[in-house]
Amino acid sequence: INAYLALKEIATKLYKMQKQGILPLRVTHNDTKCNNVLFDETTGEYLCAIDLDTIMPGLACYDFGDAVRFAANTCAEDEPDTSKVKLDLDKYEALAKGFVSTAGKSLTQAEKDTLYLGAITMTIECGSRFLADYLNGDTYFKTKYAQHNLDRARCQRALADDMIINCEKMIEIVKKHCEQHNV
Repeated sequence: INAYLALKEIATKLYKMQKQGILPLRVTHNDTKCNNVLFDETTGEYLCAIDLDTIMPGLACYDFGDAVRFAANTCAEDEPDTSKVKLDLDKYEALAKGFVSTAGKSLTQAEKDTLYLGAITMTIECGSRFLADYLNGDTYFKTKYAQHNLDRARCQRALADDMIINCEKMIEIVKKHCEQHNV
């Protein structure tokens, strides 16, 4: 609990920026992971996003961040050995390149500048939800064993820590792709 409480400032920064009018609310999916994309069975090409019940006002960097949290972890989101948990910067770069090349022209400078923070924030948010569910008797997330949500919470905390360590690299990657795509 204290490990998550220690991240309060960084976890609430984007929310505060939105409340101050620095970041605009947008229509967001709010559950951007590969499981929520429909692909063509033959070609493997993207067809559309699914699981649309989560669409509501949000921040663009939350959608980007949740995709990073899910896809750029070197481990499954419930890896019990947190020493294995790292941010895969190559996957992060691929996600940043794709996001910036398609959405970059519609993003404000403040949004582009905080994409990295979306990844950190969403990892902290998801991990704290896993922890809360564990403490409340595992009533929301499906679990496979008694400490499943606790393992998930620890894994997400380790991933957030690695993102914080690598935040300067994350910022540079986004900046590079913004420059390459003239956005």
